[in-house]
Amino acid sequence: MAAVQLNGSSISTNALPSFRGLRPSSRVRLSQVGLSGVGLSQRSIQNLVVRAATVVAPKYTSIKPLGDRVLVKIKTVEEKTVGGILLPSTAQTKPQGGEVVAIGEGRTVGENKVDINVKTGTQIVYSKYAGTELEFNGSNHLLLKEDDIVGILETDDIKDLKPLNDRVLIKVAEAEEKTSGGLLLTEATKEKPSIGTVIAVGPGPLDEQGNRKPLTVSPGNTILYSKYAGNDFKGGDGSDYIALRATDVMAVLS
Repeated sequence: MAAVQLNGSSISTNALPSFRGLRPSSRVRLSQVGLSGVGLSQRSIQNLVVRAATVVAPKYTSIKPLGDRVLVKIKTVEEKTVGGILLPSTAQTKPQGGEVVAIGEGRTVGENKVDINVKTGTQIVYSKYAGTELEFNGSNHLLLKEDDIVGILETDDIKDLKPLNDRVLIKVAEAEEKTSGGLLLTEATKEKPSIGTVIAVGPGPLDEQGNRKPLTVSPGNTILYSKYAGNDFKGGDGSDYIALRATDVMAVLS
């Protein structure tokens, strides 16, 4: 992924060919982009890095991932709500899914050859900050490792997600409406729960020999999970779901 280091009083636009109107050799003064107006000093932005997708030149017509990497065509950001209301750019949710368009040959673990668990044409969900973004054939793509794939989306509803590897899909419990003393809670004061019901589990992680190790939780378990782990999703029924690694499950409740 291309990166630009902001240092001193200028922003270098080298390696940003996808930004229209900025020549590779041009430099933009901080006063021109208005950073001083938002309370950022020269020192505070010294280590700020701007990232942009790597642009693959049109002369390259195919990309072959290596090892356990997968090339995914990113799903287009929704510009409207279900009710047809246009969303401003700040309200558009960054997609976490797409279609697999190419896969690597897999990897070797111990003495076993481990193939990639997804095929081309499969709709998948991936970790929020995974992979390297590419602009290829006029579309946005992501090149990531298979382990960064959360699961296979077999329908349009996240509740039908099929987790991969050591991932677990959880339906989040509803937030408490009252305190223990009986006081009603407003939406702003309701604490996000860290309890939910396991909906589906992956086949488990690989051991040193390339064999799957079954997970210790099962569908139907009520579990306590780490508060800041995983990826959050909204289901078609309005319920909240979270997909996370089994190691982020802290306890089974009964």
